Amino acid sequence: MGFASVADRDAIENEMPWSDRDVPVTIYGLLDKVKTRFPERPAISYQLMSGPGDPAQTVSWSELHGKVCQAANLFRSLGVKETDVVAFVLPNCLETSYALFGGMVAGIVNPINPLLEPEQIAAILRETKAKVVVTLKSFPKTEVAQKVAEAVRHAPEVTDVLEIDLNRYLTPPKSWIVPLVRPKNPVQHRATVRNFVTELARHNTSLDFEDVQKDRVGAYFHTGGTTGMPKVAQHLYSGMIYNGWLGDRLLFDETDSIMCPLPMFHVFAVHVILMAALSSGAQVVFPTPQGYRGEGVFDNFWKLIERWQITFIITVPTAVSALMQRPVDADISSVKTAFSGSAPMPLELFKRFESASDVQIIEGYGLTEATCLVSVNPTEGEKKVGSVGIPLPYCHVKIVKHAGNGPEECAVDEIGEICVANPGVYAGSTYTEEDKNHELFHEDIYLRTGDLGRVDADGYLWITGRAKDLIIRGGHNIDPAEIEDALLSHPAVAMAGAIGQPDAHSGELPCAFVELVAGGNVTEEALMEHCRANVHERAAIPKHLTILDELPKTAVGKVFKPDLRKMAITRVYDAALAERGVDAHVAEVIDDKKRGLVARISKSGTAREEDVSHVLGAYTRPWEWAE
Repeated sequence: MGFASVADRDAIENEMPWSDRDVPVTIYGLLDKVKTRFPERPAISYQLMSGPGDPAQTVSWSELHGKVCQAANLFRSLGVKETDVVAFVLPNCLETSYALFGGMVAGIVNPINPLLEPEQIAAILRETKAKVVVTLKSFPKTEVAQKVAEAVRHAPEVTDVLEIDLNRYLTPPKSWIVPLVRPKNPVQHRATVRNFVTELARHNTSLDFEDVQKDRVGAYFHTGGTTGMPKVAQHLYSGMIYNGWLGDRLLFDETDSIMCPLPMFHVFAVHVILMAALSSGAQVVFPTPQGYRGEGVFDNFWKLIERWQITFIITVPTAVSALMQRPVDADISSVKTAFSGSAPMPLELFKRFESASDVQIIEGYGLTEATCLVSVNPTEGEKKVGSVGIPLPYCHVKIVKHAGNGPEECAVDEIGEICVANPGVYAGSTYTEEDKNHELFHEDIYLRTGDLGRVDADGYLWITGRAKDLIIRGGHNIDPAEIEDALLSHPAVAMAGAIGQPDAHSGELPCAFVELVAGGNVTEEALMEHCRANVHERAAIPKHLTILDELPKTAVGKVFKPDLRKMAITRVYDAALAERGVDAHVAEVIDDKKRGLVARISKSGTAREEDVSHVLGAYTRPWEWAE
């Protein structure tokens, strides 16, 4: 059965309850099943460099099974039990997948973003009480080893650090040069440092311990990471297997090849793609350690599609924007679909991609707290551009408003908070910190996402805003409090408000507005320099800052951010129109009941609708003509 409509989704659910589905209970069971079905088929492919003719390595499902067993046995030999944590701070490579699945089988795996600062990595290691950390051996053009060493110095429960040397993926003469230019790692800590590949080889390719047949927490994934201590979400085996089952049932089979230039510390790559591959037998291709950030990946992207005969592309709006600056210079007729997530896709970008590549884009919605998947535009049915599609089988969505008599379910097209119940939601225990789970659930089972949205008459879900005010820069969550706290540390600043301003490439970029103390005397550039020195994450440093005589405030004195967003939309849209020579400007920004903030455009002269659409269609927020 395909997936074209709400009726198809309901028919799948009506076949049987989720609890009756014949799926493995554990991650090892899932891996063992796919190894038995497709032992010699390719599982994961990886190339260190981005060229279409550069060396690459592929492991079969049988080989991956053996490596994961070796990793799980290694972790158990280091004292890791079911409730202990194996963290990894790694870019993509084959060994990252061994650590990922081996950590899940032996204990609880905790992927950590290597772009975080050492103090943030250390905070996560302390929060999860990680025993073992897998990371890179010092390597040119990356500071991962140095940052992790500093983090481990402040995480006393880490007993062992296992290092992966990317030099093994190089061939002479490059492989001869790396040892000569390898950066030194002067940071000292108490943990024992070992070579991951060497230690793997000491262990059996079958499990040395019983894979207990029970559901349990198998992974911790952190959210955001911009405020010193990110929240850590707990993921059950059952939730991960549910995400994989969705991919197997609705999208992939063993003949598919999936291009995934996303990092293995993110739920999109792990739960949506790798778990689906474990369920279906599809091949996953990871180009370069940094994926889309890797040198030459965008320039070579279409040729890589041809090389690997890719059938599904996994992407995000910022990557699509970059790809549209390059010609489609290869045979990509093998591609069936491109899937985009993490942030809304601007309409103009959507049209440009489909026109240039002749490949349809499917947008979906998920979040770390729900293990991942919630909804997707149906591959075979109507795709409503701008929506995030239909809630998936066994995923139930309620739109809830908090009225005077308590929470109430919203009517069709009425905006409220998106609440989700599905097998990926760990009801009552989403976060590792118990206090963070208070008031997180509606009717005890529906996760309150913090996102605002509506469901239309056809059952499609639309996201209209974020109750939590997060800034989403290219799919990366930035907490505005990080920026505001830094600005408030300046003696001339009385109040600060940080928001996401529209950006044609990243969806949003952080910007800030400040109100000075009485008699305060400081320039906007001086405050920007203060942010560069005091905002700990580079991605969170504001791209624009405005000093106002007085910030807009609510009746109780809080900064009223909708007005700040209107100011930012006006400034950004007016600048974009002027730069392109379009004789029009923003007359006002209104708060529409269904669409959220909408720019109303007034034309000063001969501006045509197609001219305005071409400029403003690159942004996610809608526009309309002013009367």
